Amino acid sequence: MLNIDIATLVIILANVAVSIKGFNDFSFFEKYKFNIAGIRRGEQIRMVTSGFLHVDITHLLFNMLTLYFFAGVVIDAVGVTKFVLIYLASLLVGNMLSLFFHKEEYHYSAVGASGAVTGVLYSAILFYPDMGLYLFFIPIPIPAWIFGILYLLYSIYGMKSRMGNIGHDAHFGGAIAGYVLTIAFVPSLLETSWWIVAVLAVPIILLFILHKLGKI
Repeated sequence: MLNIDIATLVIILANVAVSIKGFNDFSFFEKYKFNIAGIRRGEQIRMVTSGFLHVDITHLLFNMLTLYFFAGVVIDAVGVTKFVLIYLASLLVGNMLSLFFHKEEYHYSAVGASGAVTGVLYSAILFYPDMGLYLFFIPIPIPAWIFGILYLLYSIYGMKSRMGNIGHDAHFGGAIAGYVLTIAFVPSLLETSWWIVAVLAVPIILLFILHKLGKI
């Protein structure tokens, strides 16, 4: 049997159940996806439900596998309750950042657990910055802290260029939530891993500067 915590299993099953419902029920999918017009009409439930819907099986599988691989790292470090808080906060902050950047685009829609999963991943990187991760098509693993920086720099580029049908802002918002909550839950990281905390903050600070300059 797979070594998986019950909290992770529940989250995965919730994503699978809601996503399959969405695959087979177009009206359900449309009612609960992230959509600027719907949210601005007062349908705030979309800020949560959209994080459990996915475009297709591949999208769902990728997010759930990523969650499976990194959830245990975070649970071992902070416990189940704080892990769940990181997951849900990352989902919400990811969608909040999407809402912030797309608030005038009434047609803008998105689905997926990527923001929540990215928050868990970024949390795991803070605890194990030297673990090997693969970046896109690079065939050799790179240190997780480098992966984290490159991933968020790529997200900034994607946000700026509107590249692809990907919610780069949701990924970035999730990473911010995972980063901030992890440090809040384990403040000793500021002493034991201060340089990792510092370098992982660089893309976040860069996004803030670019936004202030009107570049994104």
